Amino acid sequence: MKKFTLSLLVFSLLFTLPACETLQGIADQVMSEPSLDEIVRGLKEALTNGATKGAADLSKRDGYFKSPYKILLPSEVRTVTDRLKNVPGFGNLENELLEKMNRGAEDAAKEAAPIFMTAIREMTFQDATNILMGPDNAATEYLKKTTTQQLYDKFNPKIVASLDKIGANDLWRNATTAYNKIPLVTKVNTDLDDYVTKEALKGLFGKIQEEEKNIRKNPGARTSDLLRKVFAKQDRK
Repeated sequence: MKKFTLSLLVFSLLFTLPACETLQGIADQVMSEPSLDEIVRGLKEALTNGATKGAADLSKRDGYFKSPYKILLPSEVRTVTDRLKNVPGFGNLENELLEKMNRGAEDAAKEAAPIFMTAIREMTFQDATNILMGPDNAATEYLKKTTTQQLYDKFNPKIVASLDKIGANDLWRNATTAYNKIPLVTKVNTDLDDYVTKEALKGLFGKIQEEEKNIRKNPGARTSDLLRKVFAKQDRK
């Protein structure tokens, strides 16, 4: 009788152990699945980190000027600088304008963080879920959709003031005025600030997309338990 009982016990264990392991695995998966609230908090944390870091990096000296987001001269500026490079006073026009435009953008980038924070605070449950399970630039596209006009409205006066402060607008107006007096040339616009503003925003969103890609692809960039839990869900999609 004892032998029969012992055999029955061993037989039962052989079948119940895998079942226990399976149940434990299911339990672990359920426990690791983030709630909607955690997804929202995690996305807000990730966006806050990425957006503030992106804006802060670009607002440093050379944040634009010596980075992949450097603002290049528009084609019409190159037309003017090429034509005026042998005119006294305009020999270094291209280099001066290039640096001054990027300095203006670096100055304006300081305005971005508060605008991003407002958009992040207003994120809904649906926004957060769509972003988490969306493409690698979903968070960047959310910020672009919700902040572009506000950023332009903040950046543009700052760009104008910065370009005025460092002499870029005067330099460009003087150059274009001289250029437009040349017979038979196509007149060019003397306004730089709209171009610089749009290029500055393009660089800003490019930088944020870089930060977003990092946290999505690099587990080491997930610096809190909440971020690790939330983005683990993305990893499983």
